[in-house]
Amino acid sequence: MVIIPTDLNNSSYANDPLFPWLLSIKKELDDWYSGNRSGGDLDNLLSDCISTFKNNAQYRNDLRFLKIWFLYLEGSKDYENIFREMEENKICIGHSLLYEWYAYFLEAKGKWKEAHIIYHIGISRKAEPIEKLKLAQSLFVKRMSERLNTFSLGKVAGGEQVEVGMKLINPWSALIKSSRNKIIEIGGKKYQIKGCAGQGGFAQVFKAYVDSNPDDAVALKIQRPAFPWEFYMYRQLDERISGKQRSSFGFAHKIHIYSDCSILICDYLAHGTLQDAINSYVVTGKFMEEVLCIYYTTEMLYMLETLHSVGIIHGDFKPDNLLIRYSKDDLSEEGFKDRTGSWLDQGLYLVDWGRGIDLQLFPKNTEFTDTYGLCVAVHMMLHNTYMEVERKASDGGCIYLPKSSFKRYWNVELWKALFTKLLNVKPDNNDIELLRSLRKSFLDYMHDNPLLIKKLKGLLVKQRGTLCSA
Repeated sequence: MVIIPTDLNNSSYANDPLFPWLLSIKKELDDWYSGNRSGGDLDNLLSDCISTFKNNAQYRNDLRFLKIWFLYLEGSKDYENIFREMEENKICIGHSLLYEWYAYFLEAKGKWKEAHIIYHIGISRKAEPIEKLKLAQSLFVKRMSERLNTFSLGKVAGGEQVEVGMKLINPWSALIKSSRNKIIEIGGKKYQIKGCAGQGGFAQVFKAYVDSNPDDAVALKIQRPAFPWEFYMYRQLDERISGKQRSSFGFAHKIHIYSDCSILICDYLAHGTLQDAINSYVVTGKFMEEVLCIYYTTEMLYMLETLHSVGIIHGDFKPDNLLIRYSKDDLSEEGFKDRTGSWLDQGLYLVDWGRGIDLQLFPKNTEFTDTYGLCVAVHMMLHNTYMEVERKASDGGCIYLPKSSFKRYWNVELWKALFTKLLNVKPDNNDIELLRSLRKSFLDYMHDNPLLIKKLKGLLVKQRGTLCSA
């Protein structure tokens, strides 16, 4: 219920045009609770109040106005559009209560997946107080685990299987210390653990064989606490990206959700990451050949162009999350420019979608970017160091460019255009067209110099032999 101040003579309310509306709403609520009025009268009053003040900046972050929105939302069948309108008008979008209240509302309606998404959106926006929101999310996950304990198998949108349960014998901490080849059972399938493939602050990734079959290798990603969001992002990739474009992005088969962790089962690629390729040059004191840098740059530009065109942001774009793919067939000069033939299966493969952002869940014109991460990755390939930027004078103004200078024997114009345009993107720029035009400039340069494609083929063969398979 809306909280009404008791001191009505306080002069601080003289400049508060919302206050008389609060009095009317309180009276209407009291009459409604006593059975003297119909809910329709209250709905009309709430709707009129919202229409009057929704564009008033004075009440954009006013919790009283937020409560009025929720009173209206709770009585409407069209609550999804009402919440979307709240976001578009930026009603308390920086306050955790917006996300807590709406998530509670969705949870009460049994829309658990949607509620979890709302918590994630609030946390990604760093709504304050953030710790309160994180606590609400963790309590939500605990409630979901308790409710799902009676089921052995659930479903999510699209028919994907999600195993849920309260208890799990945790073999993971022991696996790092014990011998390889330990067999565990998850969701009725047996997995032979071959070793720990990666570890971070909140997750571990293990390579495993399904039913001990070396031809059926998967990656098991264990996260604490349970984190279904990444699986949601993988399914958005499936729904929005099709055909040959889909092969550039990771694939998740299913997720198993437990009270204290989740296990995501993904495809496993054994050829290392772009970071591994960069490090192979660092340890020898050498630098990646420019033609190889150009190739991987076109791959990254292609990835972001594809993602942004379907409303998806990766959110953690870096060499560690870019796995290397190799074609089963020999590469030829044909098909390079349009990524056909053997080149379709060659390149990079973007994984780790825990920080992924679904732009369809945000108001229009909300801005995020992956392009800075792309610039960092390109800089690391060229210079073997992390990128530092500085402001430099340009045409009477200033632009941002890397501190490190371009080598004279490089194609300086290509690299300078890339960093200048991506580090100085204007809010009204179409980043999809920008990414496409940059990619075209690199591809045209390669296509006009067939010897470069031949050299690239040799370098990729050499790289495959150099990087160890896990």
